[in-house]
Amino acid sequence: MSRILLTGRNGQLGFELQRRLARLGRVFAPDRAQLDLADADSIRRTLREIKPKLIVNAAAYTAVDQAESEPEAAFAINGLAAGVLAEEAKHLGAVLIHYSTDYVFDGSKAGPYTEEDLPRPLSTYGRSKFAGERAIRAVDGPHLILRASWIYSARGKNFLLTILRLAQERAELSVVDDQVGAPTWSRAIALATGSMLQHLGYGQAGFRDACTDKRGIYHLSAAGQTSWHGFAKAILANASGARFAGTAFALARVPALKAITTEQYPTPAQRPRNSLLSNAKLQNAFGLAMPGWESSLADCMSSAL
Repeated sequence: MSRILLTGRNGQLGFELQRRLARLGRVFAPDRAQLDLADADSIRRTLREIKPKLIVNAAAYTAVDQAESEPEAAFAINGLAAGVLAEEAKHLGAVLIHYSTDYVFDGSKAGPYTEEDLPRPLSTYGRSKFAGERAIRAVDGPHLILRASWIYSARGKNFLLTILRLAQERAELSVVDDQVGAPTWSRAIALATGSMLQHLGYGQAGFRDACTDKRGIYHLSAAGQTSWHGFAKAILANASGARFAGTAFALARVPALKAITTEQYPTPAQRPRNSLLSNAKLQNAFGLAMPGWESSLADCMSSAL
């Protein structure tokens, strides 16, 4: 079986990818002690030892607010490391898949962003992710850069689990209602990634050429849209349903939910008001239609039972 190197195996996306990629090849998923993305020599050494044919970079510095005070760490992992991975992929004759974010945009557009729209990140995190995109494209090896939005899962640190925890602690929750996006389940991203690889003929002789022909950026987010307030409302509605009675997700009471503005909830990092991403290019190139955010949320919460 061909070798696949996966970074970020303990993250909410890496966890799902490891299970999905195992169906396609032999997955090597080193931890941080074995592969330090802040150390270019560590990256090169590990990749040249494993000699993968596919590199899937699911690791990232994702502490959006903390990045404002730790820009060097954010740029080292999200920017410089992405470029080194791209260089090594080209050196090894491998394909690179890299995940990016809606935060590369400033959110001023009226409708969903396409891959042709010019990124204007507002935060250090967004700028570091955009730097990674540019570094990969500059190397110009066979690559896929997949931008997702508002990623969540039933594990790790994310909005879903934060709302469920706060719902058990507070009688009222205040959630921003003037930022819109599409909450995207990490498992849906992993499944779509696997489908893209199969479409490109992973494991077959023409795989690398197929990736070269379709290299570039693709948006990969759930269908539909909501606000953070709408997302929280759906989480609470699911958790208070009969399906979750007697489970860890069950709520003895549903807290009151108050809609607030971005200005009423200041954060160190500025967020885009509009995080909507168009999946039209993905659908045209790979025939993939992402599931709606509401059905994915229900499936995610059910899968954790």
